[in-house]
Amino acid sequence: MKQTSFSAVASGQVLVRATAAGQLPAGPALPPAFAPFLYFEPAHQELQRHEHPVLAFFLEDDARARTVAQLYVVPDAAGPGQARSPAQATFGGAQLAAGVRLPQVHQLLDQAESTLRAHGQQTLEIRGYPFCYDPAGAATLAEALRVRGYAVRLAEQNYYLDLDRDYEAHLHPAARRRLRACHRAGLVLEQEPPLLLPWAYDFLAACRAERGQPALSLSLERVQELFRLFPRECVLLSVREPGSGKWAALTMAIKASERVLHNFYPASPLAFNKLSPAVLLTAGLHQLGRDLGLHVLDLGRSTLGNREPHESLLRFKRHLGGVASLKLTWSKML
Repeated sequence: MKQTSFSAVASGQVLVRATAAGQLPAGPALPPAFAPFLYFEPAHQELQRHEHPVLAFFLEDDARARTVAQLYVVPDAAGPGQARSPAQATFGGAQLAAGVRLPQVHQLLDQAESTLRAHGQQTLEIRGYPFCYDPAGAATLAEALRVRGYAVRLAEQNYYLDLDRDYEAHLHPAARRRLRACHRAGLVLEQEPPLLLPWAYDFLAACRAERGQPALSLSLERVQELFRLFPRECVLLSVREPGSGKWAALTMAIKASERVLHNFYPASPLAFNKLSPAVLLTAGLHQLGRDLGLHVLDLGRSTLGNREPHESLLRFKRHLGGVASLKLTWSKML
């Protein structure tokens, strides 16, 4: 199934592209006026395995010859007649170029909603990106959704570090003491090769089970495919014990945008709680992000399996100097 149609708008046109399940989702016809978030790249959309078509909406600015907004939606992703953006990624929603106005967002959403109704969809759920990824764009999208009658189904705290600030200077005194203890113990940061992914995956899974945390959301095969498709964006970073070389902490991190490094799967065994090597691991991520010219280290949400706040993890992120950022999930009857 392939479908292309246009809806005329004041700033240009809305391009609608549909691809069948199993096909590489479509990209825009015109070059984007923004650097797309990794999770919105067609190759990552294809990685989100599901048995549904993908609808892509692109606001095309004819005067600039650029795409200025994009939105991917998967019909039936949450059940028959229940569309969702994204299907299986960390977040979806509409990404906007700088300067896109509220009326333009409404025109994009007008086309999206009418197309979804034509595809027999009754509801649309949009899991937005954290505001720290693009504060102006997130606020504009949130206002457009509010005006259109979308309800906030879930509001989460998503913590991040400002990479333009010094890491150690903004640590809580207790976290600073632990960082210095890690240095005294001789713990070493290492960037690990992807060939260690099977062992790293087992380590992460065991740490999460030991702490009563939810199981890993991706299979080993999906993680390996992610590293294969995006080798420059994916990093496996560890803290090793001196002498034995055993892992004291480990994480997978993803360059999610031109501004953001996402700390994806951090973990450490309970046996290392006294040293708290995660403080050193985060220091390594902070430096890596700065070396890459990024501005935000996304520490992610802190929720339990029932989506209740994980208070001890929230406190830990605040002790790292973390700043809270909203992450909203919206829904509407179409």
